[in-house]
Amino acid sequence: MYVTAIVLAAGRGLRFNLKISKPLVEINSQALIVYCLNTLSKHPYIRDIIVVVNSRNLEGVLSKIRQYRIAKIKDVVLGGRLRQDSVRNGLKVMDSLTDLVLIHDGVRPFIDKELVSALVNAAKKSGAAIAGVPVKATIKKVKRQGLRSMGKPVVEKTINRNNLWEIQTPQVFRKDLILKAYGRFGNVDVTDDAMLVEKLGAKVSVVLGSSDNIKITTLEDLVIAEAILKAQGVQYAEPRLKI
Repeated sequence: MYVTAIVLAAGRGLRFNLKISKPLVEINSQALIVYCLNTLSKHPYIRDIIVVVNSRNLEGVLSKIRQYRIAKIKDVVLGGRLRQDSVRNGLKVMDSLTDLVLIHDGVRPFIDKELVSALVNAAKKSGAAIAGVPVKATIKKVKRQGLRSMGKPVVEKTINRNNLWEIQTPQVFRKDLILKAYGRFGNVDVTDDAMLVEKLGAKVSVVLGSSDNIKITTLEDLVIAEAILKAQGVQYAEPRLKI
């Protein structure tokens, strides 16, 4: 089984409010993207890796790949304006032998070998598998009372959370399925790749992810990431957090 991993690092990180590109922000003296690239490159199921970057962080990402001697890198390509544009650019340079495609956000550093294995094995059977965790918080649907966006927010109803899951990456798809989804719905605005596969009417399996598998979106998330590393028993170097 030939599995290609596409790691997305082309986002501008506007909410992060830092001059440095988010995938290159360091926790414990190691860039965020290096954590997931190391895990994927060492996994026996992964045959090659495509990294999707932007023009501003291209040289920085290449430097990290060389510095840490990350194996299995097939290509580093530029992304596009939207997330799906970046994924599409990664799909274009896949090997013709690829059977399954694993798509992962480069700013989710703490994926582990067991999750990758579970997702690949599930996708072998169903054609599509995604990671997720059950929602813990109370979820309410809110509407604006009065003039559209200027109105006062009020609760419309409380959503039953029993069947609600927070979806993560990696997400793994049979190559022909994800190519068909992008060919038919690739211009639709979506927040993850599974949404496009769902539009085909295909079954998407859900594999239990991890609460450690956070996406670094804000500066506060870096503090959480530090705590995760400490809980995992990682020995800290100084400086502990480099931005």
